[in-house]
Amino acid sequence: MSIPASELILNRDGSIYHLNLLPDHISDTIITVGDPDRVGLVSQHFDSIETEVSKREFVTHVGYYRGKRLTVISTGIGTDNIDIVLNELDALVNIDFVTRQPRPLEERIALRIIRVGTSGCLQPDIPVGSHLVTEHAIGLESLMQFYPLVETGAEVEFATAVQQAVGLDYRPYCVLGSDLLREQLGAGMFTGNTVTCPGFYGPQGRSLRLELRYPDLLERLRHVQYSNAEGTFRLTNFEMETAGYYALGRMLGHEVVSLNAIVANRATGEFAENSDQTVNDLIAKTLSRI
Repeated sequence: MSIPASELILNRDGSIYHLNLLPDHISDTIITVGDPDRVGLVSQHFDSIETEVSKREFVTHVGYYRGKRLTVISTGIGTDNIDIVLNELDALVNIDFVTRQPRPLEERIALRIIRVGTSGCLQPDIPVGSHLVTEHAIGLESLMQFYPLVETGAEVEFATAVQQAVGLDYRPYCVLGSDLLREQLGAGMFTGNTVTCPGFYGPQGRSLRLELRYPDLLERLRHVQYSNAEGTFRLTNFEMETAGYYALGRMLGHEVVSLNAIVANRATGEFAENSDQTVNDLIAKTLSRI
């Protein structure tokens, strides 16, 4: 059955609605960044650029790096934007825009999606200026209330431990990222478990003029520990997108990993003196390993 025009929305030129991209515009390996200005920081390393597209906060460059065709795209902030980006990237490779029908299961394409972003750290032993690859992502936001995410028993237990430690009225969700990409790209980085928050201020324990419902949120998250047969896990850092990436990636069948430039340590109160360099180093490291 074909997908109605109200659900798969295409622009007049046949491109997907928000990203403004055609299927030929993307490669099978995609680097995502939050900040539109960071797209150029990635593509400046390319040997050549074949496509540049911009619409709203979604800026896309496609080109070649050491002979490999790569896409870099900005997402903006938050899992609401990740919902748009992941669904539309998947549509570009797994839905026929002419017939409006999903490709047969045996023909579906698995993208390699690599988030390169900034993050704040929860633990005092992970210094600012370092890089961290996310193993599990814990989603404190509500995106997965609208999708039938299937979690493993260990993921449910880890998420439940977070719920109980913080005193939340709801259970967060927990998703393991791509083992393949984590091993390929994360060598020498800290490996951690990332909390994805639905905001930057209150949901990350920051207070300017408003009182917080969880004024000791950081301490509660910092001391979460979950143990199973594979070991003991703690929460290491937080940001605003990774859990959405990992959950949608799992359901859509894509390999996804989140690489984090640690620019702040909330336990020690530090902020990186040269956060731009931390990000640039992570970009160069990622490109050299793809």
